[in-house]
Amino acid sequence: MNYYNLGTYGRKITTGSAEAQLWFDRGLLWTYGYHHEEAIFCFEQALVHYADCAMAHWGIAYAIGPNYNKPWEAFEPDEKHTAVALARKSLESAVARVSDVSPAERALIEALVCRYPDNGDVEAYGPYNDAYAAAMRAVQGAFAEDPDILSLFAEALMNRTPWQLWDLPSGAVGEGADTLEAVGILEGAFRTLEGAWDHPGLLHMYVHLMEMSPFPERALPHGDRLSELVPDAGHLLHMATHIDVLCGDYENVVSRNTRAIRADKLYLQRNGPHNFYTLYRCHNYHFKIYGAMFLGQPKTALQAADELIENLSDDVVRPLADWFEGFISMKQHVLVRFGRWDAILQQPMPDDAQLYCVTTAMMHYARAVALANIGQLAAAELERHAFDAARARVPETRMLFNNSCRDILGVAEQMMLGELEYKKGNHEAAFAHLASSVSVDDGLPYDEPWGWIQPTRHALGALLLEQNRLNEAEAVYRADLGLDATLSRACQHPNNVWSLHGLHECLARRGETVERPHVKKQLDKALARAQIAIHASCFCRSRTAA
Repeated sequence: MNYYNLGTYGRKITTGSAEAQLWFDRGLLWTYGYHHEEAIFCFEQALVHYADCAMAHWGIAYAIGPNYNKPWEAFEPDEKHTAVALARKSLESAVARVSDVSPAERALIEALVCRYPDNGDVEAYGPYNDAYAAAMRAVQGAFAEDPDILSLFAEALMNRTPWQLWDLPSGAVGEGADTLEAVGILEGAFRTLEGAWDHPGLLHMYVHLMEMSPFPERALPHGDRLSELVPDAGHLLHMATHIDVLCGDYENVVSRNTRAIRADKLYLQRNGPHNFYTLYRCHNYHFKIYGAMFLGQPKTALQAADELIENLSDDVVRPLADWFEGFISMKQHVLVRFGRWDAILQQPMPDDAQLYCVTTAMMHYARAVALANIGQLAAAELERHAFDAARARVPETRMLFNNSCRDILGVAEQMMLGELEYKKGNHEAAFAHLASSVSVDDGLPYDEPWGWIQPTRHALGALLLEQNRLNEAEAVYRADLGLDATLSRACQHPNNVWSLHGLHECLARRGETVERPHVKKQLDKALARAQIAIHASCFCRSRTAA
């Protein structure tokens, strides 16, 4: 049976079997691609062919542990026990064979021992992350030209403070983070180390390292290169879009995630959906939806949203509801984004409101907004109350990657109240709620895509324009586009068609003649890729310019 096309990267290890070497290389590549389940399978296959392969034992111990997307805090208690037990068992086997391996292999094995407690009962895993990073610092010092060791060391540094490498408001390094050391390691490798630009691990880590930074564009060439290296590893095909989206390249966001979706269907066909990697497959769809929304492409966004839902059948969601269920609600964002009021109101509610608690809440939010926008205010008020009740039923454990779904629904609440009050004619109250939605949205923990995927400033700006509050609207659009110093780099949405339209209208209505032609060029380019006519930054606006 043919295996996946994982490109050409490999690491020569101590083994008496060419087949074991092949399976180890596959496992290492999957590890770099954050498909840890398949990585463990590959390392196990290496042991089938060569039982004394110390590095295959190391690989199992490494892949079962925490990573940047799944730190120890995200493990269930019994899952921690299982992971620690397997890691310790595998490391015992690896350590027993260190006399027969290369110095670099021995160093990697002995360093990894520091990563795991004796059992899974400890409450704080931070000291073990710290100890492993310190051990890998010593390994890196001894093997400074080894690309795998550099990649593993950088990851160890980043895993000490996952998703806290940078402080978003200030752009400074996050408190207690080893960000600058990791930057130095990786950028040094790309400057001087032969083969660094062909190394999936180094490239993957650098994308993660730069995405929260004030200068994500530094990683554009790294993402470009990574997207070419491992044809059947969907997550690695996708990773470049973490940078593309921050740089306003939404077309790449859609096309590259389409490729990632296609690649990951190969794994789905072989292994089915009942695995943690389904989270990464959902992530591809989520990103594609996000990019398509910024492009003004409802057909593309809705198709991706429907395919995402098809991938999350009840039997897939139920065992891992806190990880998966929030994705099903993405379709509501799309429908509201494109003003599909009838489609919103025609949707059947979930049969199981407890299991699909986030989806239920989001559907009540969407219904309230839709009803308000078609003038059925009494019915909209009923949906508002239904939303409140549904939101209260969402457990604190329900997440969408880095964000609590309850926190995300806090944005929905303020958006809904803002639009309701506006349609009632209570404009000042409306703008207060919409400003609050902006504040709550800006305050969400960093995520890609952002936890709330329709920028809240788009509704605020649209309704300010409708009330002829041009200066306020212009400031809103400038902030969203990243044309002033209001927002951190990660909160900006460069080149998006919605805010470009809003800014251009503001400039035109106040008779501006210098900047307007330049904005018009950007807008025309964005409009060329839109699938619909764009008349306002949000469909909540009733009166629009010609």
